[in-house]
Amino acid sequence: MSESGSEHRRGPAGGSAPRWAVIGIFLMLLLAGIAYARDFLMPVVLAFLLALIFSPIRRFLERRHIPVAVSAFLIVGVLVAALVGGLYSLSGPIRGWVDRAPEIGYQVEHKLQKVMGSAKAVLDAGKKVNELTTPGAGDNAQEVVVRKPGVVEGAAYLAPGIVGQALFTLILLLFLLLSGDMFYEKLVHVLPTFKDKRRAMTIVHDIERKLSHYLLTITTINLGLGVAIGLTMWVIGMPNPLLFGVIGFVFNYVPYVGAVSGIVIATIVGLINFDTLGASILPGLLFFAATTIEGQFITPYFVGRRLEMNAVVIFLAVALWAWLWSIMGMLIAVPLLVTIRVFCEHIPALAGLGDFLSARGCEKERDDTPAVKT
Repeated sequence: MSESGSEHRRGPAGGSAPRWAVIGIFLMLLLAGIAYARDFLMPVVLAFLLALIFSPIRRFLERRHIPVAVSAFLIVGVLVAALVGGLYSLSGPIRGWVDRAPEIGYQVEHKLQKVMGSAKAVLDAGKKVNELTTPGAGDNAQEVVVRKPGVVEGAAYLAPGIVGQALFTLILLLFLLLSGDMFYEKLVHVLPTFKDKRRAMTIVHDIERKLSHYLLTITTINLGLGVAIGLTMWVIGMPNPLLFGVIGFVFNYVPYVGAVSGIVIATIVGLINFDTLGASILPGLLFFAATTIEGQFITPYFVGRRLEMNAVVIFLAVALWAWLWSIMGMLIAVPLLVTIRVFCEHIPALAGLGDFLSARGCEKERDDTPAVKT
């Protein structure tokens, strides 16, 4: 009896433990494959996301009797023009910052030494003790310094790959837009039942609608944030206020990390350009105030509860995709989460995952909604 009872608890084929082990191994191999194939997968995923985002616009233009080819070239052309124009307008200030990098580093160190004078004295004392206790410190030994590539050399090394991936993304996006609804028609054709066909089309159109709504809303909010930050920096006398406005606009697409990075940059430039401590930290404080107002009040109000997600999940997703695909991973982390959540809303087996991804209170709203039979 005891042996049969234990066999019954283990279940057939060894029970659930081997199944979860296989799932864990599959997930680890999947992450390793995504990281290994990043140079190919990054532009492909980005192109498909952009196609989902701009498909409603293409369909809108098509209903206005504009050919698909014209609308596809128009959308890609606007993207190229915006990208080239933004890079050209920022090339001057960025080049100036790169050329002044050694001077900026010295000025920041000098300002920090004035602010943290007592801490520096303790560090200097520690260095002297370390020199006295290190063997051979007084010998006339030659020190070999390995010079690492500078910022300009590193950018020149990475530029061809970045340009190639950008061209691949735009060309693939153009082909996807030119194909129209071909992929949707093939998806409907291969699915076996009418119920599956209807569910698939509902999911696809829902992803398009929510991604387009999310991107349009976030872009509008980020544009207002960039204008506000640029004007604020201009009022307090910061150099290159346009650059700070663009930083606020672009960085805010990355949740949490973008705002922190912008605050750090504003604080460093404030330390360089102002003499007093209060004036030096004022740019960082104003940048923090602007992003806080945007993140706590403006974005939650305009994005809506149906797109609100668990803040911890968003942070972990941004960190994971940053580890896998660097900056591009951070940019696509939230759109991918929106896509996954749409699947969870339409597939009953993924309802629990959808509740986990949603913000507090959204799962209660789903529970209160009457069940609809499909």
